[in-house]
Amino acid sequence: MIAAAGCMTAMHTVVRYLSADIHPFELVFFRSLFGLLALSPLFFQYGVNSFRTSQPRLQALRGLTGICATLAWFFGLSVVSLAEATALSFTNAIFGSVIAAVFLREHFSGRRVAAVLVGLIGVLIILRPGLSDWNSGTLIVLFSAMCWGASIVIIKQLSRTDTSVSIVAWFGIQLTLFSLPFAVLVWTWPSTVDYVWLGLMGILGTLGHLAMVRALRLMDAAAAFPLDFTRLIWAGLFGFIFFFEFPDLWTWIGAAIIITSTIIFLRREFDINHQ
Repeated sequence: MIAAAGCMTAMHTVVRYLSADIHPFELVFFRSLFGLLALSPLFFQYGVNSFRTSQPRLQALRGLTGICATLAWFFGLSVVSLAEATALSFTNAIFGSVIAAVFLREHFSGRRVAAVLVGLIGVLIILRPGLSDWNSGTLIVLFSAMCWGASIVIIKQLSRTDTSVSIVAWFGIQLTLFSLPFAVLVWTWPSTVDYVWLGLMGILGTLGHLAMVRALRLMDAAAAFPLDFTRLIWAGLFGFIFFFEFPDLWTWIGAAIIITSTIIFLRREFDINHQ
């Protein structure tokens, strides 16, 4: 899981670097395209079964939420520091909890309410509305986290009937197709060197997802997901090395509070699943 966090944060670093010359919407297209190419060996291995699904409508809905999340996330990374964006992204589990309670009628216990409220406090500490200079990018990052939370809930439903390869394949194809029109609107031809970075971006994203899937197969989610919080350490390190960014004290405090609220939520899910 730590390797997955490192790969994903490295990919985000590449996105932030390239966003100076290439629009984030175009980066999403190349991320999905090269990601599909990196997954092609699995498609050849599993053949038609790679795309078999029992719930095409739910796959389409997952694609929609995932596309919105990715477009918003890549755009957010172009205007928000790596560490701050990463800290805010941890709210996806909180958003997912609320969405599951509303649409899946899952029980919204007192512990879940506490997790949401504590997480909200953490977000407000990072944003400090009225006390610090902040831009719409932070709200876009939060919108991305909300969409990812919805996407996670949908994946939870899809995993009951569809394979992991099918879920990844459907999303990769949808993201490539639907991000293309957005990319065309802002298209600029990458340089030869940029193509190398774009390929690396796709490979890192694929390796990160594969490592995450592997980790979740080897350990309980309640134990695995707290390790995902190491993304904040990677983000702080990469942001400092490559962009001379260093998160302020309030970002670390807010991130710690969000992480605490997420652990409360995950612990509750672990208790329910093992009763």
